[in-house]
Amino acid sequence: MAGQWTRSAAGAALAVVVAVAAAGCSDDSGKASGGASKAASAAASAASSLASKGADALASASAQAREKLDAFKDGVKAKDDVTLGSPTTGSDDRATVEVTAKNTADSAKSFAVQVNFTDPSGNLLDVVVVTVDNVAAGASGEATARSNRKLTGDVRAEVGSALRH
Repeated sequence: MAGQWTRSAAGAALAVVVAVAAAGCSDDSGKASGGASKAASAAASAASSLASKGADALASASAQAREKLDAFKDGVKAKDDVTLGSPTTGSDDRATVEVTAKNTADSAKSFAVQVNFTDPSGNLLDVVVVTVDNVAAGASGEATARSNRKLTGDVRAEVGSALRH
């Protein structure tokens, strides 16, 4: 999934480079002037750096989520027992979404839920893990998942995985 985001960022960087080069002045030979070439190079470098930092942050969030789920020993897959509300973005530009876990077991259980924040195209923007502790048998418990990073625009949320313990 991080590869999708990186490809999208690389595509955006290429579009910036093409736009800058096309807008640049040319000399009588039809070659881009030095100023346009330097601007295109700087734009490509900045976009590449941004894509790299974003991909690194996403990879780090994904690794942290995996560690949290791995720490949930003897967990039983429970993705079908978890629902999400509609994500909202607060004044701090962090996305939040309500997580509801229904305990179908015969005793109290806790849940670890991986929430994937995505854009409308399904590109992964952030990953968090939230726990819903001590849900009574046959009852539902709630928690709020909050993005690690600032997310703007149309943010979606989906259950990546869920474990009951």
